[in-house]
Amino acid sequence: MFLDHMKLMDDLSTYASPKARLTRMIKSGEVIKIRRGLYVKSGDCEISVSGMAAAIYGPSYISFESALAFYGMIPEKVAAVTSAVYKKNKNKEYHTPFGSFYYYYLPEKVYPYELLRLEEYGQGYLIASPAKAVCDTLYKSKGIETEYDLETWLITDMRIDRERLRTLDIAVVKYIAPLYKKRSVDMFAGWLSKREAK
Repeated sequence: MFLDHMKLMDDLSTYASPKARLTRMIKSGEVIKIRRGLYVKSGDCEISVSGMAAAIYGPSYISFESALAFYGMIPEKVAAVTSAVYKKNKNKEYHTPFGSFYYYYLPEKVYPYELLRLEEYGQGYLIASPAKAVCDTLYKSKGIETEYDLETWLITDMRIDRERLRTLDIAVVKYIAPLYKKRSVDMFAGWLSKREAK
């Protein structure tokens, strides 16, 4: 369970100096600091890293390479947790004792679509659907100007499984693609439609 600074200060209110007590607890390893103002008790062995991503910086949902790996769309295991945010003016990263967390902004209009709520160790979190995870990843990618670039990026660079691409919900991609206002995402919707027609 994640603890914020106010909760810990309340729990330690019987001590003469709650802040000094918290500092000692961190030094002794009794409490682990995730980031400023966010902690976890070291005895908690069931910690959801995905749930932690939402607690560190939000509102956010798991997407990009983390979601693609979760769905088995890319062969690589992803070391860091990648999430999408909105209404933020720059990307963020946090390096914690539990791993690294990266946050990339998306257009606000596309943010609420195609999110699934999952739970791990009793901690809920949001994750992009497979179709949205591909579109999100395309949004933050550069240098995709032609369909050849797109296909190279999908199959060679990202190594997204061709069979999994065929299972994507084309109606979803067509609906959300214009909300990104990025040519490569629009191109992806057209590329998928052509393959469906074959």
